[in-house]
Amino acid sequence: MPIPILIKAIPFDKSLVTAALEAGVDGVVVEPDRVREVQGLGRIRTLTPQEMTFCSVQDKDEEESAAEALSRGETVLLQQGWEVIPVENLLAEEKGELGLEVASAREAGLAAGILEKGADFLVLLPEAAAEMSEIVRELRLSEGHLGLETARITKVQPVGLGHRVCVDTCSLLRTGQGMLAGNSSAFTFLVHAETEENPYVASRPFRINAGAVHSYCVLPGDQTRYLEELRSGDEALVVDAQGASTLTTVGRVKIEVRPLLLIAAENESGTGEVFVQNAETIRLVTPEGRPVSVVSLSEGDQVLCRTEQGGRHFGMRITENIEER
Repeated sequence: MPIPILIKAIPFDKSLVTAALEAGVDGVVVEPDRVREVQGLGRIRTLTPQEMTFCSVQDKDEEESAAEALSRGETVLLQQGWEVIPVENLLAEEKGELGLEVASAREAGLAAGILEKGADFLVLLPEAAAEMSEIVRELRLSEGHLGLETARITKVQPVGLGHRVCVDTCSLLRTGQGMLAGNSSAFTFLVHAETEENPYVASRPFRINAGAVHSYCVLPGDQTRYLEELRSGDEALVVDAQGASTLTTVGRVKIEVRPLLLIAAENESGTGEVFVQNAETIRLVTPEGRPVSVVSLSEGDQVLCRTEQGGRHFGMRITENIEER
């Protein structure tokens, strides 16, 4: 799950709070007499100084005091000037919540990566306001990079009618972006969003016509799900041709009967297949990052895919010998 991001609005600054809400922060730290005013501006978490234990952790004694507060289940906020090693020690505590004050995008990135999971929450100081949107975008939406590979098309075959899934997201996607989907979670294809102009239908840059209902799709948190299982409000994973992945929200799922194509490909890591709608607007992605229509694919063409080892059980990675045909 993305790390919660709060903004500190002490002393109270309504314009700062409004900008924070528009940027997509998760909460605001304010004095108790301002809580109602903030909640009137938007549905958002509020946290007051009285609900936290403030620690500076400049020496071992202060670190031990913070650890004791966490062991009592308190919410501890480390003030600006914290160091990585004491934070790592405190994150080992099983109780309480540990927050870190940050004043820049660099500090926020560091705080979010400690022990690969980051602090329990971040509190942006007012001096980070200029970078607030960047911080929220990177920490809330970025899911890092996935290793993509090149695969060679071995078969393109019409297979008749079937139910296919359009995933309409709450984001406007750009050229090169799409979702990873396929017959097997071990071999998925980068299916491109409908961002490209077409003489027959308008582009729909929020939509990914991802494949047949039974297909796996790669989701955030190293999970998979069948396309048919996606619902409005679910988090989905958008991936570009360089492997950069970001979060988006599923706005709507459209399942309709359409003519399908079976596309198969192979590379040194294995073989894979995907069923997609037989239409010019459905595209995979070339190694150069260019969308290519599935109706123009031929044997020997190259497209981007992702391969991985191991099987899946209810979408979670497991170590087991699983064969899918």
